[in-house]
Amino acid sequence: MITLSEMNAGEKAIVTRIEADGELKQRLFSLGLRKGSHLKIKATSIAKSTMEIEVGSTLLALLFEEAKRIGVQKV
Repeated sequence: MITLSEMNAGEKAIVTRIEADGELKQRLFSLGLRKGSHLKIKATSIAKSTMEIEVGSTLLALLFEEAKRIGVQKV
């Protein structure tokens, strides 16, 4: 299993775990990112500090530190 932060633009995955709590967990859930969600990496910053992902019809911007807390399985 890998984390979301290890993926590259254009790759797709399914969320297998989220190791977050409090505000971050609530933010991710409210935007549709939860266990079993299908997502696609749209872009990553050059400095590898942020990434843009698509969950359904929603685009999310995540810090790489946040993405390290999300376990995924590539599809």
